[in-house]
Amino acid sequence: MAMPWEDDFTPASRTDRLKAIARQQPSAVLLLVQILVILLLPWLQAVSYGRVVLSVLSFIALTIAIVTVRSTPALTWLAVLLGLPAATLEIASIFTDSAVVNALGHSALSAFYFYTAYSLIAYMFEDSFVTKDELFAVGACFTVLLFAFAYLFLAIQEIYPASFTAFDGPGRRSFLELIYFSGANLTSVGLSDVTAIKPLARSVTTVEQLGGVLYVAMVISRLVALTVLRNR
Repeated sequence: MAMPWEDDFTPASRTDRLKAIARQQPSAVLLLVQILVILLLPWLQAVSYGRVVLSVLSFIALTIAIVTVRSTPALTWLAVLLGLPAATLEIASIFTDSAVVNALGHSALSAFYFYTAYSLIAYMFEDSFVTKDELFAVGACFTVLLFAFAYLFLAIQEIYPASFTAFDGPGRRSFLELIYFSGANLTSVGLSDVTAIKPLARSVTTVEQLGGVLYVAMVISRLVALTVLRNR
Protein backbone atom coordinates (compact mmCIF):
# COMPACT_ATOMS: atom_id res chain seq x y z
CA MET A 1 0.00 0.00 0.00
CA ALA A 2 1.38 3.40 -1.04
CA MET A 3 2.06 5.91 1.69
CA PRO A 4 0.21 9.28 1.48
CA TRP A 5 3.34 11.28 0.62
CA GLU A 6 4.28 8.85 -2.18
CA ASP A 7 1.26 9.96 -4.23
CA ASP A 8 2.66 13.50 -4.39
CA PHE A 9 6.10 12.43 -5.55
CA THR A 10 6.83 13.20 -9.22
CA PRO A 11 10.13 12.01 -10.70
CA ALA A 12 12.26 14.78 -12.16
CA SER A 13 12.13 14.99 -15.96
CA ARG A 14 15.24 14.78 -18.10
CA THR A 15 15.02 18.51 -18.79
CA ASP A 16 14.91 19.27 -15.07
CA ARG A 17 17.93 17.04 -14.47
CA LEU A 18 19.88 18.78 -17.26
CA LYS A 19 19.00 22.19 -15.82
CA ALA A 20 20.15 21.04 -12.39
CA ILE A 21 23.46 19.82 -13.82
CA ALA A 22 23.94 23.13 -15.66
CA ARG A 23 23.32 25.07 -12.44
CA GLN A 24 25.65 22.89 -10.40
CA GLN A 25 28.39 22.60 -13.04
CA PRO A 26 28.43 25.79 -15.16
CA SER A 27 32.11 25.25 -15.94
CA ALA A 28 31.25 22.01 -17.75
CA VAL A 29 28.69 23.83 -19.90
CA LEU A 30 31.18 26.58 -20.72
CA LEU A 31 33.80 23.98 -21.68
CA LEU A 32 31.30 22.16 -23.90
CA VAL A 33 30.27 25.34 -25.75
CA GLN A 34 33.90 26.35 -26.32
CA ILE A 35 34.80 22.95 -27.76
CA LEU A 36 31.65 23.02 -29.93
CA VAL A 37 32.68 26.38 -31.40
CA ILE A 38 36.16 25.04 -32.22
CA LEU A 39 34.71 21.95 -33.94
CA LEU A 40 32.25 24.07 -35.98
CA LEU A 41 34.83 26.61 -37.13
CA PRO A 42 35.93 24.70 -40.29
CA TRP A 43 32.35 24.83 -41.60
CA LEU A 44 31.46 28.28 -40.27
CA GLN A 45 34.36 30.06 -41.96
CA ALA A 46 33.49 28.43 -45.30
CA VAL A 47 30.02 30.01 -45.59
CA SER A 48 28.93 33.63 -45.96
CA TYR A 49 26.88 33.66 -42.75
CA GLY A 50 29.59 31.90 -40.76
CA ARG A 51 30.64 35.04 -38.87
CA VAL A 52 27.04 35.63 -37.81
CA VAL A 53 26.75 32.11 -36.40
CA LEU A 54 30.16 32.41 -34.76
CA SER A 55 29.16 35.71 -33.15
CA VAL A 56 25.92 34.18 -31.85
CA LEU A 57 27.81 31.20 -30.41
CA SER A 58 30.37 33.56 -28.90
CA PHE A 59 27.56 35.55 -27.30
CA ILE A 60 26.12 32.31 -25.84
CA ALA A 61 29.58 31.46 -24.53
CA LEU A 62 29.82 34.95 -23.03
CA THR A 63 26.45 34.52 -21.32
CA ILE A 64 27.50 31.16 -19.89
CA ALA A 65 30.79 32.72 -18.82
CA ILE A 66 28.93 35.45 -16.93
CA VAL A 67 26.87 32.78 -15.15
CA THR A 68 30.09 30.95 -14.32
CA VAL A 69 31.72 34.13 -13.03
CA ARG A 70 28.73 34.73 -10.73
CA SER A 71 29.67 31.57 -8.82
CA THR A 72 33.20 32.87 -8.25
CA PRO A 73 34.62 35.61 -6.01
CA ALA A 74 34.87 37.90 -9.07
CA LEU A 75 32.51 40.86 -9.38
CA THR A 76 29.41 40.15 -11.48
CA TRP A 77 28.90 43.79 -12.46
CA LEU A 78 32.42 43.98 -13.86
CA ALA A 79 31.80 40.83 -15.91
CA VAL A 80 28.64 42.37 -17.37
CA LEU A 81 30.42 45.69 -17.93
CA LEU A 82 33.06 43.89 -20.00
CA GLY A 83 30.81 41.31 -21.65
CA LEU A 84 27.99 43.42 -23.09
CA PRO A 85 30.20 45.95 -24.95
CA ALA A 86 32.36 43.06 -26.19
CA ALA A 87 29.37 41.24 -27.69
CA THR A 88 27.97 44.49 -29.16
CA LEU A 89 31.25 45.47 -30.82
CA GLU A 90 31.85 41.97 -32.14
CA ILE A 91 28.39 41.83 -33.75
CA ALA A 92 28.89 45.36 -35.14
CA SER A 93 32.15 44.24 -36.78
CA ILE A 94 30.14 41.86 -38.97
CA PHE A 95 28.54 44.77 -40.80
CA THR A 96 31.65 46.89 -41.34
CA ASP A 97 35.16 46.50 -42.72
CA SER A 98 36.54 49.17 -40.40
CA ALA A 99 39.83 48.01 -38.92
CA VAL A 100 39.21 50.20 -35.85
CA VAL A 101 35.80 48.65 -35.09
CA ASN A 102 37.14 45.14 -35.69
CA ALA A 103 40.17 45.75 -33.47
CA LEU A 104 38.01 47.20 -30.69
CA GLY A 105 35.55 44.30 -30.87
CA HIS A 106 38.26 41.66 -30.80
CA SER A 107 40.14 43.46 -28.00
CA ALA A 108 36.98 43.78 -25.90
CA LEU A 109 36.20 40.07 -26.29
CA SER A 110 39.80 39.23 -25.44
CA ALA A 111 39.62 41.37 -22.27
CA PHE A 112 36.39 39.67 -21.23
CA TYR A 113 37.81 36.20 -21.74
CA PHE A 114 40.94 37.12 -19.77
CA TYR A 115 38.74 38.36 -16.93
CA THR A 116 36.72 35.15 -17.05
CA ALA A 117 39.94 33.13 -16.91
CA TYR A 118 41.05 35.10 -13.84
CA SER A 119 37.65 34.48 -12.23
CA LEU A 120 37.84 30.73 -12.87
CA ILE A 121 41.33 30.57 -11.39
CA ALA A 122 40.10 32.46 -8.31
CA TYR A 123 37.22 29.97 -8.11
CA MET A 124 39.62 27.00 -8.19
CA PHE A 125 41.82 28.58 -5.49
CA GLU A 126 38.92 29.62 -3.28
CA ASP A 127 38.91 26.61 -0.95
CA SER A 128 41.04 23.68 0.15
CA PHE A 129 39.03 20.90 -1.47
CA VAL A 130 38.27 19.93 -5.07
CA THR A 131 34.73 19.72 -6.41
CA LYS A 132 33.60 18.20 -9.69
CA ASP A 133 32.86 21.63 -11.14
CA GLU A 134 36.36 22.84 -10.23
CA LEU A 135 37.81 19.97 -12.26
CA PHE A 136 35.71 21.07 -15.24
CA ALA A 137 36.88 24.64 -14.52
CA VAL A 138 40.46 23.53 -15.23
CA GLY A 139 39.53 22.66 -18.81
CA ALA A 140 37.12 25.59 -19.18
CA CYS A 141 39.76 28.07 -18.05
CA PHE A 142 42.24 26.62 -20.55
CA THR A 143 39.81 27.02 -23.46
CA VAL A 144 38.91 30.52 -22.26
CA LEU A 145 42.59 31.48 -22.40
CA LEU A 146 42.80 29.86 -25.83
CA PHE A 147 40.03 32.13 -27.13
CA ALA A 148 41.35 35.18 -25.26
CA PHE A 149 44.70 35.07 -27.04
CA ALA A 150 43.11 34.17 -30.40
CA TYR A 151 40.91 37.28 -30.25
CA LEU A 152 43.93 39.33 -29.18
CA PHE A 153 45.82 38.02 -32.22
CA LEU A 154 42.86 39.02 -34.42
CA ALA A 155 43.03 42.54 -32.99
CA ILE A 156 46.79 42.71 -33.58
CA GLN A 157 46.52 41.77 -37.24
CA GLU A 158 43.83 44.44 -37.70
CA ILE A 159 46.23 47.07 -36.37
CA TYR A 160 49.39 45.58 -37.93
CA PRO A 161 48.45 43.65 -41.10
CA ALA A 162 50.53 40.60 -42.00
CA SER A 163 51.65 40.12 -38.39
CA PHE A 164 51.42 36.36 -38.92
CA THR A 165 52.63 34.05 -41.64
CA ALA A 166 51.84 30.47 -42.62
CA PHE A 167 52.78 27.98 -45.37
CA ASP A 168 51.31 30.35 -48.00
CA GLY A 169 53.31 33.34 -46.76
CA PRO A 170 52.41 36.48 -44.76
CA GLY A 171 48.78 37.54 -44.91
CA ARG A 172 45.49 37.79 -43.11
CA ARG A 173 44.96 34.72 -40.94
CA SER A 174 41.51 33.29 -40.25
CA PHE A 175 40.08 32.84 -36.77
CA LEU A 176 40.54 29.07 -37.04
CA GLU A 177 44.21 29.51 -37.94
CA LEU A 178 44.75 31.79 -34.94
CA ILE A 179 42.86 29.39 -32.65
CA TYR A 180 45.18 26.65 -33.92
CA PHE A 181 48.20 28.91 -33.34
CA SER A 182 46.96 29.88 -29.88
CA GLY A 183 46.46 26.22 -28.94
CA ALA A 184 49.97 25.34 -30.07
CA ASN A 185 51.41 28.14 -27.93
CA LEU A 186 49.30 27.51 -24.84
CA THR A 187 50.02 23.77 -24.80
CA SER A 188 53.69 24.37 -25.72
CA VAL A 189 53.55 21.65 -28.40
CA GLY A 190 54.63 24.09 -31.12
CA LEU A 191 52.83 22.14 -33.85
CA SER A 192 51.57 25.00 -36.03
CA ASP A 193 52.44 26.33 -39.46
CA VAL A 194 51.26 29.78 -38.32
CA THR A 195 54.06 31.97 -36.95
CA ALA A 196 54.25 35.49 -35.55
CA ILE A 197 56.61 37.68 -37.59
CA LYS A 198 56.03 41.26 -36.37
CA PRO A 199 57.28 42.58 -33.00
CA LEU A 200 53.96 42.99 -31.14
CA ALA A 201 52.67 39.62 -32.37
CA ARG A 202 55.88 37.94 -31.26
CA SER A 203 55.85 39.55 -27.80
CA VAL A 204 52.22 38.50 -27.15
CA THR A 205 53.02 35.01 -28.45
CA THR A 206 55.88 34.77 -25.95
CA VAL A 207 53.56 35.82 -23.12
CA GLU A 208 51.05 33.12 -24.13
CA GLN A 209 53.78 30.46 -24.19
CA LEU A 210 54.87 31.47 -20.69
CA GLY A 211 51.25 31.57 -19.54
CA GLY A 212 50.64 28.02 -20.71
CA VAL A 213 53.60 26.70 -18.73
CA LEU A 214 52.65 28.70 -15.62
CA TYR A 215 49.03 27.53 -15.84
CA VAL A 216 50.05 23.89 -15.72
CA ALA A 217 52.56 24.50 -12.94
CA MET A 218 50.27 26.67 -10.81
CA VAL A 219 46.70 25.45 -11.28
CA ILE A 220 46.81 21.79 -12.25
CA SER A 221 49.58 20.88 -9.79
CA ARG A 222 47.61 22.50 -6.95
CA LEU A 223 44.41 20.64 -7.78
CA VAL A 224 46.30 17.35 -8.06
CA ALA A 225 47.94 17.99 -4.68
CA LEU A 226 44.58 18.76 -3.05
CA THR A 227 43.06 15.60 -4.56
CA VAL A 228 45.93 13.48 -3.21
CA LEU A 229 45.60 15.04 0.25
CA ARG A 230 41.85 14.40 0.29
CA ASN A 231 42.34 10.74 -0.67
CA ARG A 232 44.77 10.31 2.21
